[in-house]
Amino acid sequence: MIRLVAVALTMFTMIVLLAPLQLISIAFGWRLQQVIPHIFHTVLCAVIGIRIHEVGERSRTAPLLILANHASWLDILVIGAKTPVVFVAKSEIAKWPLFGWLARMQRTIFVERERRQSTGATAREIGDRMVSGDAVVLFAEGTSSDGIRVLPFRSALVGSVHHALGESMHHDEVVVQPMSLAYVGFGGLPVGRALHQRIAWYGDVDLIPHLVGILTSGAIDVTVTWGEAVAYDISADRKRIARDAENAVRQMTTAALRAGPPKKVQTAPATEAAPAIA
Repeated sequence: MIRLVAVALTMFTMIVLLAPLQLISIAFGWRLQQVIPHIFHTVLCAVIGIRIHEVGERSRTAPLLILANHASWLDILVIGAKTPVVFVAKSEIAKWPLFGWLARMQRTIFVERERRQSTGATAREIGDRMVSGDAVVLFAEGTSSDGIRVLPFRSALVGSVHHALGESMHHDEVVVQPMSLAYVGFGGLPVGRALHQRIAWYGDVDLIPHLVGILTSGAIDVTVTWGEAVAYDISADRKRIARDAENAVRQMTTAALRAGPPKKVQTAPATEAAPAIA
């Protein structure tokens, strides 16, 4: 319970300190609006005990669309702690108490997945954000999974690549980069299927009990793997983009789960210096 109280106090303190500044930054279009959520996620990961092992690096080329797998609400904290990004989330989240407000403060793009006619508008918003300099993260499975398998990537919102190029006068290519998240350690133990059930948040699992269970447990090890960033022009097929990214994420996730938690480097004890010869 000490961990739970510590996380709650830290979160409350950061909201009080950072929320006014974030509101001002959004109102005036300051670039600080990208940095503040990054700070928020970094501190929360440290307090919760999330240890992030990163393989590869994020592309710095813009416009950038990141296609990732999705296993838990922890994904938001992990990705946000590694790099300033904007997320795409289902519209229901906007109505959640506190979490919906936090998502709006992070400038989340909301999509109504049940209304196909809204897909085009969402894709245009994603494209506009990318052109304006935001790196956009799309959980391309369309839902969260058990963290062990990667579900088929949906291609509808990948069409934002074409919208970005259609709206931009300065870009003729959009970079798409696959990214894998694999939870490989929990409470000091390698994550097997049973422990994955405690980390992954999917199906009809209630959020609050799951959240409390995570916050009152031990450290969590997660491997974030960045795949090859590929530049696409306006003629690119969105289904092929989604398929290639899905295959890359599946391979990276499997490799990370097999490797397990990163091994600690054992340092040899210092030896006494040999006496100088006169």
